[in-house]
Amino acid sequence: SGEVEHRDSSGSGGKIGPGDVQWMTAASGLVHEEFHGRDFAQRGGVLEMVQLWVNLPAKDKMSPPRYQSILNSQIPVVQLSNDQGNVRVIAGEFEGTAGPAHTFSPINVWDLRLTSEQPIDLIVPDGYNTLLAVLKGSVRVNQSETIGAAEVGLFDRIGNYIHIDSAPNTTASLLCGEPIDEPIAGSGPFVMNTAEEIRQAMVDYQSGKMG
Repeated sequence: SGEVEHRDSSGSGGKIGPGDVQWMTAASGLVHEEFHGRDFAQRGGVLEMVQLWVNLPAKDKMSPPRYQSILNSQIPVVQLSNDQGNVRVIAGEFEGTAGPAHTFSPINVWDLRLTSEQPIDLIVPDGYNTLLAVLKGSVRVNQSETIGAAEVGLFDRIGNYIHIDSAPNTTASLLCGEPIDEPIAGSGPFVMNTAEEIRQAMVDYQSGKMG
């Protein structure tokens, strides 16, 4: 809910409203800023958003930056059986329905709106890193754990489904991706594979190579 405006050093920019997705790939470097939408700042209201960071494989880290503006109307919605809710497919696919986001490695990003206390099985790829971030409500999973609002459940890589025992009136994000299994070096907004690459990224930024 709410509204965010943004712009970056590549010349891209725009406005993000309820249900919209901004998918920015910084890659070789980008300077970016976000701020309340001017109209929204005047009228006021509640601003709620989710920001996710996705690592890139080493071979893609120096790719040209790119930006994808994905409107709410462009995101397919899959209805779950027995009125158990729906899944907005942002990236990857769910039950054969593909999401609009273009990614550098196999990733699923699902926006779950669950409305039932009946069990639900969500099929996920075996061997992937998988987590469930609960935004509102609560989810009881695998007959063992309850994940509450503002909590994240991290699942074992082994297995190809998550069993949800109940999730009444719950909003959650399910994220899963093929493991990159490469070393990670990070400092501030920079994420590379070695400390030397981080130092070079800082030099690139200071010298204006990122715009």
